[in-house]
Amino acid sequence: MITGEDIPLFRLLVMRSGLQLEIKGMRLSRGRTCYALAKSEFGFRGNREKVLTQLENLISNTGREGETDD
Repeated sequence: MITGEDIPLFRLLVMRSGLQLEIKGMRLSRGRTCYALAKSEFGFRGNREKVLTQLENLISNTGREGETDD
């Protein structure tokens, strides 16, 4: 189940999936592209592949911050 703490990470994962689709020529929704959202929200620069790499780095860093030693 996705809870309040997991929503930001899940949103990044959906954005990554949408950007992967856009690289292949498809669109996730009719609204703004995931490419445009990532660039404006996080200040990424470059083409779709470079923005995808930066987004994946952000996801891996976010995933590490959320880990606990339970």
